[in-house]
Amino acid sequence: MTASSLPSNRAITAEEVHRYSAAFTSDRANRVAANAAVAGGVLNAATSYQGLRELPHEFSVELKQGSITNQERSGRCWMFAALNTLRFEVMHRWNLEDFEFSENYLFFWDKIEKSNAYLENVLDTLAESTESRLFQSINEYPADDGGWWQMFVNLVNKYGLVPKSAYPESENSRKSDAFTQYLTAKLREFASALRDRHAAGAGTDELRDQKTRDMEVIYRICAISLGEPPEHFDFLARVKDSDDKNDAGNAAKAEAAGSAEPKDCASTDDDTKYSGTDTRPQICAYGITPLDFYHRYVPVDVNDYVTLANVPMANRPYNTRYQLKYSTNVAETEQLEFVNVALEVFHKAAVDQLIAGHPIWFACDCMQYSLRKDGIFDRNVVRVDELFGTEFTFDKARGLEYGERPSNHAMTLTGVNLDKDGKPNRWKVENSWGKDTGKDGYYVASDDWFDNYVTELVIRREYLDAATLAVLNTAPVKLDPWQPLTRPCK
Repeated sequence: MTASSLPSNRAITAEEVHRYSAAFTSDRANRVAANAAVAGGVLNAATSYQGLRELPHEFSVELKQGSITNQERSGRCWMFAALNTLRFEVMHRWNLEDFEFSENYLFFWDKIEKSNAYLENVLDTLAESTESRLFQSINEYPADDGGWWQMFVNLVNKYGLVPKSAYPESENSRKSDAFTQYLTAKLREFASALRDRHAAGAGTDELRDQKTRDMEVIYRICAISLGEPPEHFDFLARVKDSDDKNDAGNAAKAEAAGSAEPKDCASTDDDTKYSGTDTRPQICAYGITPLDFYHRYVPVDVNDYVTLANVPMANRPYNTRYQLKYSTNVAETEQLEFVNVALEVFHKAAVDQLIAGHPIWFACDCMQYSLRKDGIFDRNVVRVDELFGTEFTFDKARGLEYGERPSNHAMTLTGVNLDKDGKPNRWKVENSWGKDTGKDGYYVASDDWFDNYVTELVIRREYLDAATLAVLNTAPVKLDPWQPLTRPCK
């Protein structure tokens, strides 16, 4: 019988259900598994104690990071992971005990810029039916929380960065659902009105004038929800006690002492040495702008990073540069791009950057074989195959092709364990779900899990091989919005 001659629909029969049930109840293993899963949940019932013992939270290469951050009930993981990557560099450059950027600051500008980019995309597709695949893709998430590394780069280049003290979290950045819901509703109303005016004969200039007025409303919604971001602020930070041989400590002390514009605000006179006053050097910058803060205090250029993808699909050849149409969050910037590389290149770049002492932004499917409480990503720990008595056979390529393992979360790699042969066997992961998940906020991922569920790494150019660097000079293959290599992270 050919596929075309098969019936279009066929229901399960009572006889089949009886047969399924009889097969299930006749097997003691099924009954034991059901007792465990019903009482404790699938993940608890599937957890292997042997697997847990084989995946300790210990690493031969480990970077010292600041306090664990918490995105709470928002989809800002990509932003948190990016800021966690940069704050490591800030802390070690200036010898700070701890530091955190304002996530709310970039969240505000991301909502503004995504809203503007959405309305610009609407104007660019006025000839499209609202039922077209292109318009449906543009209209699906006008200004949601999710994103990629390059979106972060666009925001930093345009708006700079601020410390958390200058623009703290708001209730709507911590719990963003209602704010995003009504922002999205208004954007779609504006899109409909623009399309209606175009259909009635309005010209380009008239439509753009209307869009500008629409954006005034969008700004008001964002400012009411998040508060207006600062144009200037003061930055004060204490340098931690350090040995004179510590270059980072010396740099911070020199900055605090006045070799650059900021000065030492702390008294170090003998009269106050034992008074109880904190006499450590203090970095002070008064009335600084967010862009000045970024350029002066962040010791890396966000434009010096490249997004590598590992997507082993036949229709996404390796050593190729890809761009995703209609993907940027900031109008008049390049569309988001990825260089697809083989797994061995992917691996080596990650290991080399961590050994050199720099953390790594990465994207993955965090739902796969994950234990949130224990901080585990590993197929040998979450043995759902044993629990259900069936193998899960998708490889990475087939899982991506069928939407089974798209990227959905971004985190930061801050360590790796190398075996006696120098090969990675597990990775240290800094998450942004607070310190009460994992081991004080950190997870461990097996190398097998890394290979199968990590789809993107953001790597400094200096740790890329010559062949990958050469790909950056080639013309990109442009993909439609519905055929990306990877998905936005939330």
